[in-house]
Amino acid sequence: MAANEPIGLIAGAGRLPVLVADGIIRAGKSPVIAGLSGFANPILEGLGDSFAWTGLTRTGSWIRFLKRHGVKQSVMIGSVRKADMYLSMRFLRYLPDLRTARLWYRRVRKDRRDNAVLLAVADELSSEGIELMSSVEYCREHLASEGTMTSTSVPSKIAGDIEFGWKIARAAADLDIGQAMAVKDRDIIAVEAVEGTDQMIKRAGQLCKSGNWTLLKVARSNQDMRFDVPTVGPDTIKNLKDNGCCCLVVEAEKTLIVDREATLKLADHLNIAVTGIKAGT
Repeated sequence: MAANEPIGLIAGAGRLPVLVADGIIRAGKSPVIAGLSGFANPILEGLGDSFAWTGLTRTGSWIRFLKRHGVKQSVMIGSVRKADMYLSMRFLRYLPDLRTARLWYRRVRKDRRDNAVLLAVADELSSEGIELMSSVEYCREHLASEGTMTSTSVPSKIAGDIEFGWKIARAAADLDIGQAMAVKDRDIIAVEAVEGTDQMIKRAGQLCKSGNWTLLKVARSNQDMRFDVPTVGPDTIKNLKDNGCCCLVVEAEKTLIVDREATLKLADHLNIAVTGIKAGT
């Protein structure tokens, strides 16, 4: 790749797209940013050499914008609220373009789980000469490491919960049900589904009023690092504290910790242990 070749960024919600844009710039590249309307942070408008707002269900417009600016490689990162797709009047808010309609009603008609949809989107980009890169390519310093990352130690009494929950959480992720699971006393309190991790954490807190439960956040066994990489951040830590969680377990090298240093410092301040487990160990 030429030193000054542009890098595309298809940006959803949250701080990660901002960190990736900064990483692209630090690498001496030119970010070309397609911000998903209603999701992406407006600060991105000032970070890209070229920027455009585009709809979540306007795949064709993403492709035209990126190609117009000579993009051959792109990163897709940031969250979207999948639950919104089941709201009333959703077709008015998320009116798809022709390309997305074909993808939705033909390509993924029989399987609309996250991974199937994202793979189809990656193939659409590839068919137009745009390679979707690993979403962590420009933010690797925020990946979780193996072992306890906080000064706050993992309580010895929950070691059994971690061992119990890990395999089950991985199985749920492999079935594309969700990436997160709440466990206490070798019992499953809650499993993430379409509502997302934050809402699942609140549900776990409501169900386990005694607190001291553990959250496991994992990747799929064959996690495609181009998209849907497990992510936690300061808002996750605050939410865990508010809902009685005492320990966060993430998959090492496959989980992004937004603003890693600040997030781990906050976890220590709130007395929440954060540890990473490497798959296969």
